Amino acid sequence: MEVLTIATPGLGDMSYLLVHEGFGVLVDPQRDVERFLSAAEDRDVELRWVLETHLHNDYISGGREAAARSGSELVLPAGAGAAFEHTPAFHGEELGTDRISIRPLHTPGHTPEHVSYLVAIEGDPVAVFSGGSLLVGSAGRTDLLGRTRARQLARLQWGSIGRLASLPESVGLYPTHGAGSFCTAAVAGPSTSTIGAEQKSNPALAHSDAESFADDQLSGLEPYPVYYAQMGPINLNGPTPLEYGEIPELGPAALAEILDSVTVVDGRPKDAYAAGHIPGSFGIEANQDFATWVGWLVPFNAPLVLILDSERDLEEARLALGRIGFEDVRGWLRGLDQWRDDSRPILSHETLTARDFLEEFDTGTEMQVLDVRSPGEWNDGYLADSIHCYLPDLVSSTPSQLDPSRPVYIGCATGHRASTAAGILGERGFQPKVMVGASLLGVLMLLEQRRLADSQA
Repeated sequence: MEVLTIATPGLGDMSYLLVHEGFGVLVDPQRDVERFLSAAEDRDVELRWVLETHLHNDYISGGREAAARSGSELVLPAGAGAAFEHTPAFHGEELGTDRISIRPLHTPGHTPEHVSYLVAIEGDPVAVFSGGSLLVGSAGRTDLLGRTRARQLARLQWGSIGRLASLPESVGLYPTHGAGSFCTAAVAGPSTSTIGAEQKSNPALAHSDAESFADDQLSGLEPYPVYYAQMGPINLNGPTPLEYGEIPELGPAALAEILDSVTVVDGRPKDAYAAGHIPGSFGIEANQDFATWVGWLVPFNAPLVLILDSERDLEEARLALGRIGFEDVRGWLRGLDQWRDDSRPILSHETLTARDFLEEFDTGTEMQVLDVRSPGEWNDGYLADSIHCYLPDLVSSTPSQLDPSRPVYIGCATGHRASTAAGILGERGFQPKVMVGASLLGVLMLLEQRRLADSQA
């Protein structure tokens, strides 16, 4: 038996292809199914089952299409009540053959219908696909369906992860959610593990009762992207295939004609965005988190125009957006040179390094600093007198403490979120200065080191 991990880093998720004696089992595939079908074809594997552990909240499922195209059996949790043809997975009711069996285990918590799948070879349990239940070093969060249900789902999650932890120590653990996923209650570890390793080290398994687990599970949860609210209903009612139409390359005049009816997302590197961008455009660098931030800051499936440097960037951006249901891309602009040559409106903002920031800090001039990191990052430490506003909240409102007549120094952990925030504030008449290449927490540590050095001098 072989288990191939197929990661989607931008979502912090893993899909799996289990291969045994010429046939395969595909678990939790995303909407871009070609890579999963190709992996099976490369290994000369006949797909027999496509398994879904739950109705996903962070992406549109590709399970329905993968099953249809491969002629395999689509299996969903019985409690999901999905509105399209599938085989319902009931707790303990085995699928499989004489040599391999797949046993659904009802593991509610992350979602009410959630099912994990225990795989046995010739009667010996060897692997469990745990979806959003027991994760590596963590457990799936239970508040994605609303805070009113979160505590009861956390109680159920406690029982579910305990059920999985009672499996033999040698059983491999293959969760869908991992590092980088907003579906984890705490920072998750590497993609896979074993039951024995989690018994020894997973903090989620250290609680003696459901209430203490729920208290811990629900404390300090980070906000999650607003587009999640759209994913569950789509996956319940019937996810559709990801279709690729041609995206026209626009010139400045063509973009200007539709500018009032689209949202412009500028995916160029943050230094290029700082040097010049279209007023009102969102500066979201086309890295692995690109789609997550578009889905968080832009209304769901709003008509988009993308500004990118190359066709390769366009293809990667379109694929990432399609995974979460953003398909209405009206066109793209190759960089900003033509727009600039036409003398069309452009905004820019300053960038500065941590050293630059400290030099200005040392002048004694009062600085207004905007920290756009998440609440959890803020709680880990922040600059005295800085103003906190998580980036998603900045879209809807400007902190009242900000003075537009003075520069606003904006920071986060790397400069990516600060760059997006600078575009928002620049459009509102502020004078943003973005700290790049260093985190605000790092600057705080440097200041503390200097303070200690001065006290010891």
